[in-house]
Amino acid sequence: MAQKRDNEQATETELKVPKTLTLCVQTCGFSASDKPRSRSPSPPENPDPTVENSDQAAESRRDVKRCSGCKRKLGLIGFRCRCGDVFCSKHRYSDRHECRFDYKAAGRAMIAKENPVVRPAKILKV
Repeated sequence: MAQKRDNEQATETELKVPKTLTLCVQTCGFSASDKPRSRSPSPPENPDPTVENSDQAAESRRDVKRCSGCKRKLGLIGFRCRCGDVFCSKHRYSDRHECRFDYKAAGRAMIAKENPVVRPAKILKV
């Protein structure tokens, strides 16, 4: 009697596929269609799991934003300078940290771009 119940439960939980529906060749469980779907390439297998764990730990440490001047945790408030670093409210100005961005050259380039040189046409002397 118990075997009969087990057999009934097994048949109820089995996946029943209609005969009109064809399954994928790779037996992934999806239905096959006329045009093949592109599969994303799987990442290469890493034989050494400790390297993978150290990479993940290094990435999680990099996610913390810190001031480039005083190494203070910034959280949501971080000021990105033109030199590319992130600073706290005390070090956000270029004179408060060792900024590598050349503001003079950037200003000269902007002025030269906005104000082109105007030259008059040549006048012929008689």
